[in-house]
Amino acid sequence: MSHVPVLLDEVLAALALAEGQTYVDGTFGAGGYTRAALATGIGHAYGFDRDPNAIRDAFADDRLTLIEARFAVMDRELADRGVTAVDAIALDIGVSSMQLDQPERGFSFMTDGPLDMRMGGDGPTAADFINSADEAEIADVLFNLGDEPKARRIARAIVADRPLTRTAELARLVRSVCGPQPGGKDPSTRTFQALRIHVNDELGELDAGLAAAERLLRPGGRLAVVSFHSLEDRAVKNFLRERSGSEPAGSRHLPPAQAARAPSFARPAKPVRASDAETRRNPRARSATLRAAVRTSAPAWSLEYAA
Repeated sequence: MSHVPVLLDEVLAALALAEGQTYVDGTFGAGGYTRAALATGIGHAYGFDRDPNAIRDAFADDRLTLIEARFAVMDRELADRGVTAVDAIALDIGVSSMQLDQPERGFSFMTDGPLDMRMGGDGPTAADFINSADEAEIADVLFNLGDEPKARRIARAIVADRPLTRTAELARLVRSVCGPQPGGKDPSTRTFQALRIHVNDELGELDAGLAAAERLLRPGGRLAVVSFHSLEDRAVKNFLRERSGSEPAGSRHLPPAQAARAPSFARPAKPVRASDAETRRNPRARSATLRAAVRTSAPAWSLEYAA
């Protein structure tokens, strides 16, 4: 199954691209957003992806520069290429259909493959983590990143049965612990999601990537972020609310926690979700949320580069 860009029309509307502008796709994947962006007549696009396969298989265009790197460091990578400000940035957070459809990547519980789950080619795999971490740490990851109510029971079973090296082994173990789920949802869903987020430090990457976008966007520049998980969406919402000065006011009896800063983003637009028609065409869109905002002329709050 090919990767279908979610909320494509809505993302393009939020980015409001114009001829000659510079656009950054922080999560290039199959390049769906970038193809559409180039069709608007922009001057140049930069596509980032930590997955070497995405870079290898990308389409070619004279106005496209591909960079194998995490979007968390996109401002530093672009600065090395002489680019210090851009007009629009899009981020599509999470795993892609292409990665799920490749059993050797180890993302899916639907097919057997090595228990890997790395989006890039470096760092510990999911197997490394569950075969070395203690029971409490595994349980915390499953509960905090996957909302798995049976996290402790699953962690106990993993420790008792390890080493586990294949996706089918782990899926079988989780199903045996959890039993059938309402609505036919596979019991392994939450566990695989939690391990993937942990292995790739996806929440840390998102925090760093939002700060990098803040540093990189010029005044009037637009940021559009599509997320698929409540933890990701909360991180985006909180970042934009804070940076736009839209945080709920504190008690009038208490002093402000810190001196007010000039908002680096205008008040964000209301979140956008996929229509019924889109979710019928593309079930992946069902959990998608788009949040977008426009950069102001105020200095970035985050001045430090990600590691």
